[in-house]
Amino acid sequence: MQSTESLERLAAVVRAEVEKPETRRKVEARIGEFKRAQGEGEDKWFEELVFCLLTANYSARGALACIVALNEGDTISEGSLEQLKMCLEHRHRFPNKRAEFIVEARAHKGDLRKIITSQQSSRAARKWLVENIKGLGMKEASHFLRNVGYLDLAIIDKHILTHMIEQGIIGERPKTVTPKKYLEYEEILTGVAKRLGMPLGQMDLYLWAKKSGEVIK
Repeated sequence: MQSTESLERLAAVVRAEVEKPETRRKVEARIGEFKRAQGEGEDKWFEELVFCLLTANYSARGALACIVALNEGDTISEGSLEQLKMCLEHRHRFPNKRAEFIVEARAHKGDLRKIITSQQSSRAARKWLVENIKGLGMKEASHFLRNVGYLDLAIIDKHILTHMIEQGIIGERPKTVTPKKYLEYEEILTGVAKRLGMPLGQMDLYLWAKKSGEVIK
């Protein structure tokens, strides 16, 4: 059971970041990008999906570099498995496996946006993604949904877990964040976001900025 004090300490960390004009400007700009992405077409949604497939066990900045390369000549949508592997080679830790994930994900390119927007809730959409897109876990599916404008899910990565440990919300970093544990942590973070009066997806950016010094999608 988390103490009120530990939750308030985490909220205080976010408030301190909000007070930094440059960080606030960058966060607000990112949130605007995410909201605009929700109204964009299938190509944008698929690109965001691939980005999140690439961030798993890697870095956001590294994944962005991969996306730039994949968009050259439309390799992201039309390249063969071998072309994808070659493109990701020397750019990603796991070029072969990620290339395979991209090829499999193409099965839903064309109806991805329709499927997601037809779900009854963000959590239902996340469940569909985890069950149907190979390579997406709870964190990556939440990340994708945040990047296309769904701001009510938590992206529980190493930065967020470190914050939770530092403020005494959890005792230690779990070896594996199971789906059940993910939902438990998300519920805790939802309580902190409510204290702040901001959506989870926005709070995540401030916490990420605090640890990384950057506001990357």
